[in-house]
This record gives sequence, structure tokens and C-alpha cells, in this order.
Amino acid sequence: MGTWIVIGIVVLIVLWLVFTYNGLIAARNRTQEAWSEIDVELKRRHDLIPNLVNTVQGYIGHERGTLEAVTNARANAVAAGATGDPQKIGQAENLLSQSLRSLFAVSENYPELKAISAFTNLQENLTATEDKLEFSRRFYNGNVRDYNIKLQTLPTSLIAGVLGFKPFGFFQADEGDRAVPQVSFNNAPGSPSSLPPAAGPGAPPAPGSAGPPPQT
Repeated sequence: MGTWIVIGIVVLIVLWLVFTYNGLIAARNRTQEAWSEIDVELKRRHDLIPNLVNTVQGYIGHERGTLEAVTNARANAVAAGATGDPQKIGQAENLLSQSLRSLFAVSENYPELKAISAFTNLQENLTATEDKLEFSRRFYNGNVRDYNIKLQTLPTSLIAGVLGFKPFGFFQADEGDRAVPQVSFNNAPGSPSSLPPAAGPGAPPAPGSAGPPPQT
């Protein structure tokens, strides 16, 4: 009788180990697959940027510092991608996003870019890529959270390390860097909409005219 009890306990332990191991394998595979989706979108983004720089440099070539910042940030992002470290990749991609925002901000001063279909197409493609990247980021981080919880929860945590399972890092993006800014040529210097509206009787002074100083 006692022997059968021992055998039953051993069988239950073995079954639990198999079930737990398979569950961890499945969770790890889902997380790796989710990361591969991020990798695809990052590569697409990196491929679009050289075309963007080549398109705008003929119009804003004297903004060399801005163009070099984008080029260097892209190179650093590609190098970070080779490490496979989500934290390093996230930091590099955030810097790349910041440089792109600066480039698009400068582009607002050049209304002639509006007529360049290559520029508008690239901006639309970058925006679509950022949207897909944001979705993939959320999906990946959700899988990372679930997988890491499995590793930290008893009794799985007792054997996860022994079996070689390690936690994944989250892929973070700054709030201000999750979207490509839309260039508004209507606000470019010299365009009609960039001029202050005419003040009517009793209206407050327009910006730039004499009036009370701004509050600090």
C-alpha cells in the first residue's frame, strides 16, 4: 500500500514537472514571437529613414545638424538592435524618435515639401509603421508580463531557474516618442494661416503686438 502511495506521488510530481516545463516553453515562445514582430517593424522603420533624409536634404540641406542627428541616431538604433537587449534597443529607438520629431519640426518651415509626393508618402509610411510598432510593443510587453509572473510565482519559481528559464525585459517607449508628428505646412512662416487674425473692436491685442506681458 505504502509503495503505491510513493509511486503515485512520484507520478504526480513528474506530471507536474512536465506540465510546468511545457507551459514555460509555450510562454517563452509566445514572447519571442512577439519580439520578432517588433523587430520587423523596427527594420522597416530603419529602411525608411535613409529615403526620408535623401528626400528632404535637397530642401533643408543647410540644416546639416538635424540631418546628421537623424542619421547618427539611426546608426545607433541599428547597432543596439544587434545586441538583442530590449532596454538598450528601447533607449536607442527613443533617441531616433526624438531626432525624427526635430526633423519634421524643421520641415514645417519648408512648404515646398508639401508638393513632394515622396516626402508625404514616407511620412505616411512612418506613421503607419509607428502605429504597428506601438501595437506590437503592447503585445510583447503583455507576453513578457505573463511570462515573468510565471517565473516569479511559487511553485514554478522553484524550478524555473534550474531549467534555464530567465525573465525577459520590457520594451519601453517614451510617451512623446510614440507617434510621428504630422507636418503642418499651414503654419509655415509666410503662409496665410501663420499670420495673426485681424483684431476687431475691443478684441485683445494679437501676439507680437503691444500688450500685457505673459504671466510667469
